[in-house]
Amino acid sequence: MDPRPLRFVVLGDSLAFGTGAARPADALGPRLAAELEAAGRTVELHVVAVPGACSADLAAQVRRAAPLGADLALIVVGANDLARLVPPERAAAALGAAVRELRRDGTAVVAATAPDLSWVPGVPPALRGLVQAASTELQRRQAAAAETAGALVAAVGGELGLAFAAEPGLFSADRFHPSSAGYARIAATLAPYVLEAAEPEAA
Repeated sequence: MDPRPLRFVVLGDSLAFGTGAARPADALGPRLAAELEAAGRTVELHVVAVPGACSADLAAQVRRAAPLGADLALIVVGANDLARLVPPERAAAALGAAVRELRRDGTAVVAATAPDLSWVPGVPPALRGLVQAASTELQRRQAAAAETAGALVAAVGGELGLAFAAEPGLFSADRFHPSSAGYARIAATLAPYVLEAAEPEAA
């Protein structure tokens, strides 16, 4: 086991924060920290994500994370950009800027693409096509901007959208945020990317 703690920072919105999880340990950060520990790393977890954050808010979170000297960062953002109709090019540019700043500090970065909001129960069926198109466009732009800036892109939004559509129990009681089971599914999907980025040569 590597004796040096891996400083792992999670940035983004309510999904990154863990809103909807029944217990703090069920949130995304703690679940992924557990995956890293199972792989033999000692992990020092810091969650600087803020519920309600859009991509433009990442700059402030990166500033908060800077003193931590993170080895690895996960960014999960985009749902609020979609909900607030932020132009996808603007949202993607803000994500790219955050990745570049983290990479300048030597932090390995995993950027997860936005969720597909078309499968959220509250979305009227007549609007699902439009919402899915908007989600796909943001995901595409996020992936391009994050990869160009040096992140490992976890393009999992579409895959997870289908999983949530098939299993209503993955949503919490508010029918928008994930439940503890939903976070388990998201963490399992993101874990291979996080483990890859945690390798010393990845940074």
